[in-house]
Amino acid sequence: MIITFLQRLFWMVVLLATQMLVLNHIHLFGYATPLIIIYFLLLFPLGTSRWSIMLWGFVCGLLADMVTLTPGVGAGAMTLAAFIQPQLLLAMRPKEAAEDMQASFRTMGFWPYARYCSILTFIFCLAYFLLQAFSFFHIVHLAISFIGSWLLSLVLCIAVEAMRPINSRKVEI
Repeated sequence: MIITFLQRLFWMVVLLATQMLVLNHIHLFGYATPLIIIYFLLLFPLGTSRWSIMLWGFVCGLLADMVTLTPGVGAGAMTLAAFIQPQLLLAMRPKEAAEDMQASFRTMGFWPYARYCSILTFIFCLAYFLLQAFSFFHIVHLAISFIGSWLLSLVLCIAVEAMRPINSRKVEI
């Protein structure tokens, strides 16, 4: 139990540090900013309780908000994505998967994992940019920022998953 807590804390700190120190300074064509913090929610295994995932997601989003001075945007988007994650993983898991399966290329295959990652990243980015804009006055700017950030975040999450060593994928987070 304490090892799982420390592993989750480690991943949260690493992803938050990467987001804050590197990725928040990248604005591709002035619009798209990759949001890697959603990868933290992709790491939770199937049997994790919804309240636990939502609490971790809220804390991760709140810490991101505190650093970037965006009150409630990250916390709201991460909490929404954390609310949807268990049901989405349950719906997309392979039929022969274990009850405590962790989503990865190895357990799901490339395309099912990419679809799972794509849907959760889509929901997170949509909520993030709608909360950030809080209006539809600049709908074109909002759409370009959302789509660009969603695609960059998706590519980044899949790249991080591909770089994780196989033996670390067996460890429950």
